[in-house]
Amino acid sequence: MASTGHALPDTGARTTLPWSGDPLLDAKLTVPAAPRAHVARHRLLDGLSAGAAGPLTLITGPAGTGKTTLAAAWARGDGPPGPVAWLTLDTYDRTPGVFWAYVVEALRRALPRLPEGIGMPSAPGDAGTSLLTRLAAATERLPAPVVLVLDGFEKVAGRRVPAGLEFLLEHAGPLWRLVVTSRVEPLLPLHRYRAEDRLTEIRGADLAFTPHEVAVLLRRHDLRPPDDVVQALTRRTEGWAAGLRLCALAMGRTDDPAAFVRSLVSSEQAVSGYLLAEVLDAQPAATTELLLRTSVLDRLHPDLANALGGGGDAEAILARLTRENAFVEPVPGTTWCRVHPLFAEVLRTQLRIRHPGLAPHLHSRAARWLAGAGCVTEALEHAAQAGDWPYAASLALRQLLVGALLGTPEAERVAGAFAGMPSSEPGAEPALVAAACRLAQQDRAGCRTYLAVAERERGERRPSGPHPHPRKDTQPDPEVALTHMLLRLLCGPGDGERDEHGQFDGHGPRGGGRGNGDVGGNGDVGGNGDGGDGRWLRAAEEAARAVSDLQRQLSVGLVRAHPEVEALRLHGLARAFLGAGRLGEARRLCAEAVDACTTEATLPLRHRALGLLALAESTEGALTSAEDHALRALALTEGQGVGADQCSGAGCLALAVVALERDEREDREAARRRLEQALACPDVPDDPVLAAEAAVLRARLELSCGRWEAALGALPGPGAVGERWPAQRLALTRAVVALARGDHRAAVAAVHDVPADGPAPLIALAGAHLVAGHPDRARRLLDRACRSPGLSLPDRVAAQLVRAHAAVLADDRTTAQHLLVDALDAARPERLRRPFTEAGPWLRHLLGGIDGTAAAPARGAWLTARGGAALSCPVPPLSSREREVLGCVQRMMTADEIADELRLSVNTVKTHLRSVYRKLGVSRRRDAVDRARELHVL
Repeated sequence: MASTGHALPDTGARTTLPWSGDPLLDAKLTVPAAPRAHVARHRLLDGLSAGAAGPLTLITGPAGTGKTTLAAAWARGDGPPGPVAWLTLDTYDRTPGVFWAYVVEALRRALPRLPEGIGMPSAPGDAGTSLLTRLAAATERLPAPVVLVLDGFEKVAGRRVPAGLEFLLEHAGPLWRLVVTSRVEPLLPLHRYRAEDRLTEIRGADLAFTPHEVAVLLRRHDLRPPDDVVQALTRRTEGWAAGLRLCALAMGRTDDPAAFVRSLVSSEQAVSGYLLAEVLDAQPAATTELLLRTSVLDRLHPDLANALGGGGDAEAILARLTRENAFVEPVPGTTWCRVHPLFAEVLRTQLRIRHPGLAPHLHSRAARWLAGAGCVTEALEHAAQAGDWPYAASLALRQLLVGALLGTPEAERVAGAFAGMPSSEPGAEPALVAAACRLAQQDRAGCRTYLAVAERERGERRPSGPHPHPRKDTQPDPEVALTHMLLRLLCGPGDGERDEHGQFDGHGPRGGGRGNGDVGGNGDVGGNGDGGDGRWLRAAEEAARAVSDLQRQLSVGLVRAHPEVEALRLHGLARAFLGAGRLGEARRLCAEAVDACTTEATLPLRHRALGLLALAESTEGALTSAEDHALRALALTEGQGVGADQCSGAGCLALAVVALERDEREDREAARRRLEQALACPDVPDDPVLAAEAAVLRARLELSCGRWEAALGALPGPGAVGERWPAQRLALTRAVVALARGDHRAAVAAVHDVPADGPAPLIALAGAHLVAGHPDRARRLLDRACRSPGLSLPDRVAAQLVRAHAAVLADDRTTAQHLLVDALDAARPERLRRPFTEAGPWLRHLLGGIDGTAAAPARGAWLTARGGAALSCPVPPLSSREREVLGCVQRMMTADEIADELRLSVNTVKTHLRSVYRKLGVSRRRDAVDRARELHVL
């Protein structure tokens, strides 16, 4: 159009363009019609209306982002403050004379009463200052605001047209408004306009479609995919308008919109064709080659681009592409930039077509550059895509990424990088990485398998012969050795490390023969358990010391950059002590592990350490501290960087234990909820300690409802768990269930199945012997238990209650009351109620008159306060003859009458009555009848 070369006289008389009848001119000066299925984007239209209150509004963004569509929709609507003069620009309008001639004509079409004397440019190549002066003067006399829209301003090259536009903006009247759409920022003093608040900007990020707008667009194309497809399409296109419209058209021709979204570029030629024609093919050859070679990257750096074959000009090329909005945008605050993902897919496709087989080489080169720049995780991902597994494994080990894999938010990316590594990849270093990946998936057996492979691989490469002399290069680097020892510590013992009894401690035999139902044959616990300091615990301590020693061989900077390694070492050692029943040491090490988590990257490890600390505290009776630490552990999962796949169930288990130990109103339901939360965590099913604790909780919850069989069914059988402490917890729970059923022999047998160390089995056995009618054996066991240095609060309270019960049975009520007071005073600070609610019916009658003083009952007031659970538990079952005797007592029959009724001797009747009193925990006939009614025995 501008090529006609007509000379335009620069006069004050009103003139017309010689080609004014050309239909192409009408198209340039007319607001474009709305496209089919247009979506009114009110948030942007309102932004344009607000911007029209000032002199300049700028809409910039890449090709196809909807700049023209937005400006046209606004111009056609009610948003503009006055008439709109529209001018669509093209490459022929770059000369000042042609450009300003079109501007004047556009204004005359919008304002029929435009003041006379403005005139036209004297020649297509020049506008002249006089024309711009007359145009600025005319805007001073505007009766109302007028808007000039310049669409596609990037086509106007050079500085002469922008300079004239700047002159007009500086001298125009207050009612002059200018709206510019462009792929690049115009050569105007935008920084000054921004500082003076004279500029409103709508940029590419603002033009991106929101998920709601995408859904509206799809509905306009008669498509109603589910929300997840809409969300995926929005993410995939990043809200790119042209891509979304092309996708909507293509989705209308497919039966599976979700599958289309998953393979967007490769399956839809319209999108790639648009980007090829509008963006890639418009670039110089050097730029095209740079874009193709860097398409293997998710983000671009000039030096990295040059390393991949950018020819040394990458910085200038990337800066130009960024300015031109050619689907390359800077990463804020860095020297990096990124390519729109759809454009990146097109580039990768073109790389495969134009340079087959080059991509792996580029990935390998990128991996080494990124590793040198400190972007280790990104380097791993590129090494993996290159299939360079030896380099990837070596890099991961020497950068201590095993810690990131096991306990930081980077775990998913590191694990994803090695997801494609073949299981048969040779070498000790790939085997170590594979072991770490298995451990990250809670597959401890798989971890141990790959550790054995790594040891075998390293052994096969050592020098052989009758007198081997190891070379220095046969010894693993300290980083590699550290990874190996840390994995050994964290994966736990394997089947090959059990002793002859199936235990992991190697030389701690359990009790002797059962004899007549006792452990050891004489009422004592046999065996000489070593307190949990067995073979595995010693191996764990040695591994932890080795990790510490190896850390001292590394550079200070590397160690400081990976605090998760020390946190993992402490956590692994704490876990080993907990498995051995050394709760005090476990608590100390967990607290040290928490303190070692000093960065945001170690939040997942802090979460795990707090949870394990809470679990150890809860089982020792430190309920207040356990609750605090468990809640702190759970708080880290609420939007603070700990993902669902990194959640530990230890904290939830600890809260469930606290709820059951306090046994207050609604606590059982709270314990059930916490248990379900714990079971949903990935580590609970596979960690023997956590899995055993979950089983104990499940059994106790069933038992609290009187479901004995369900309680036993919740517990794995004897020998299923090898580690000492969880095995003991399970066995003691089986004993509690057995006593609840009145089966003291089963209770004794259950205690016999655990390693004979610590006070808890002794106290449980004492309770079983007391119920069986052997108080002397019970007292002897309690004496041994109370001399133990590892007596926890629940153990101490339980022992006092067993002594009190024995005193009740011996008719020594005064001693029983004193023992009960001691138990209450010990339990009150932590509100420990469970030992009392499980003690038996005898406790209720004793509690009512402690010391026989007015103040004494208050000492147990917290126990029976409103909200507390009933002080009752299942009692030993009555025999059929005992039921008959009790029925007669209910009928208020004497012992002689009962003897005649049942054809028994009076002494036999009295014997049955004493057994009934003992089982029901009472001492009088009336109390026996009342208690039997409560228990629905009568």
